Amino acid sequence: MSPLADFQNEIYLNGLGDERPGLPTDLTRLEGLAERRLSAGAFGYIAGSAGSEATARANRAAFDRLRIVPRMLRDVAVRDLAVEVLGTPMPAPVLLGPVGVQSIFHPDGEPATARAAAACGLTMVLSTAASYTIEEVAAANVTAGADGGEGGQGARWYQLYWPKDRELAVSFLGRARDAGYTTLVVTLDTVTLAWRPRDLDQAYLPFLRGIGVANYFSDPVFQKAVGGPVTDANRGAALMHWAANFGNPGLTWDDLAFLREHWDGPIALKGIQHPDDARRAVDAGMDGVIVSNHGGRQVDGAIASLDALPGVAEAVGDQATVLFDSGIRTGADVVKALALGAKAVLLGRPYCYGLALGGEAGVRHVLRCIQAELELTLALSGHTRPGDLSPEVLARPQ
Repeated sequence: MSPLADFQNEIYLNGLGDERPGLPTDLTRLEGLAERRLSAGAFGYIAGSAGSEATARANRAAFDRLRIVPRMLRDVAVRDLAVEVLGTPMPAPVLLGPVGVQSIFHPDGEPATARAAAACGLTMVLSTAASYTIEEVAAANVTAGADGGEGGQGARWYQLYWPKDRELAVSFLGRARDAGYTTLVVTLDTVTLAWRPRDLDQAYLPFLRGIGVANYFSDPVFQKAVGGPVTDANRGAALMHWAANFGNPGLTWDDLAFLREHWDGPIALKGIQHPDDARRAVDAGMDGVIVSNHGGRQVDGAIASLDALPGVAEAVGDQATVLFDSGIRTGADVVKALALGAKAVLLGRPYCYGLALGGEAGVRHVLRCIQAELELTLALSGHTRPGDLSPEVLARPQ
């Protein structure tokens, strides 16, 4: 058993001393516990989706429709989950997806998540809408050294919400590059915020309360636009300037050339659902696409991401890397997404619930659980590496 799956034995051995996990190992139980811990506004923000939430339900139903078909006597004694995704080595095909305003879940917010990701060797994708700055999160995203002090840098990517102000976008990209973020993730599906009843019923948008705007308020281009550093005196004007620049509904495929001019590393487009859009991403020279419907938070009644994945993977072939998010809750979910063509998956809500319930330790618990369950599911279904998986691993019972 590898160090990833050995988390299972660690739990059982600790049980000999009457020690039990502080959080459930069934990650689907975390949402209910987080609801009791968080304010109504914070919980609605993370758990809620667009409209009737039909898309979020469809995401989960798509996983439930598929069944893994285990194979026997295939020598799974030695397993290796390691992959390389867009030039980033990973111990398992799992990244921490970009989730903003993490301080509404726990005061330590994104730095706590960054520390947990580094401790597990996993890649964190930092949201533009973070509660802490690009630089502060980078400083937290370090591994432990042999002497217990700081070791090396953790692996980190940067997610861009493309603002209307192009000079501001350039500044964000430069700051991320200088702080050691290696891959750019560009979210395409949020050119404006969707109709989200849970947030609307609470009249709760954290950004207008000054949460999730740290990267804007700290940016020299943004500060220049509002007349200097953001203080109590110009805070209202700064928030309105944020609101005027956050969404960018005028973007087109032609604008992707602008990104290439200002980012020299890999670029992945997040929010791809249609094969034709995947082909256009390849034609535009993008390195990866992330099949995602934003966890159901943007378009009500949309296609489930897992249902969109095979068509996108076929359209892209080996011309770009395909990643996946929206609905991942278990190690078995990861197996299904990999079997349908994803190179790796992005985890979202579960690690945020872990953050809410236990801070850095809670995030680490979630990451260790999903990696262990992934490896055990892989082995028990007769496979030793993520690359072994294909659609033939799955069945769709009638």
